[in-house]
Amino acid sequence: MRYLVIGLGIYGSNLARDLTEMGHEVIGVDVKQNNIDEIKDYISTVYMIDSTEESALSVLPLRNVDVVIVAIGENFGASVRTVALLKKMGVKCLYARAIDKLHEAILEGFGIQRIITPEQRAARDLAHEIELGAGIRSLEVDKDHYIIKFEAPDYFVGLALADLRMEENFRLHLVAVCRRSGKSNILGLPGHELEVVYSADTPAEDITLSAGDVLTVFGSLRDFRAMYRHISS
Repeated sequence: MRYLVIGLGIYGSNLARDLTEMGHEVIGVDVKQNNIDEIKDYISTVYMIDSTEESALSVLPLRNVDVVIVAIGENFGASVRTVALLKKMGVKCLYARAIDKLHEAILEGFGIQRIITPEQRAARDLAHEIELGAGIRSLEVDKDHYIIKFEAPDYFVGLALADLRMEENFRLHLVAVCRRSGKSNILGLPGHELEVVYSADTPAEDITLSAGDVLTVFGSLRDFRAMYRHISS
């Protein structure tokens, strides 16, 4: 796919690089020369223009990309004006970053395809991870349900997955189990790469949990906390 990313600050440039590494074609746009210089060797094309000017936007290949992403964060006015101009110019698939609730509410009024709130989402996920404990990672699905990744507690070590009965005992759906690969890195030091040893198409009775295994489950935070209270009692 082809993406056009407007705003190549920290968030926009990282997004552009990640999309490129995933095999997509990325066109970048920014008004600052230093932002252009830092990204130009990593993506296919860059334009240095002021996106708040309709005449400047008209030089971009807006009709030849699949998605236009307005990643401007620090300049509220520039973000809103850029989105307004892109809507006026008939951009069909438009994403935009919102830095706060007011910004988000204004962008909702334009009827764009997606509003991105990376700061709020990252802060909320981090708060949950801090609450749940070190080594636990979470991804919000909705306000009640999460995908949670955590290292097997001592209580689980030595148990077969079939005996664990995650759904029956804890109302959590087990998505996958990963194990340290044991491979060394380029310095010869033990690596930390994870390999999937259990997923939905693997018989659970064939897997016995070991120390260091990483489990991924789907469920509510309430049920996840209840599981930890149970195994810690």
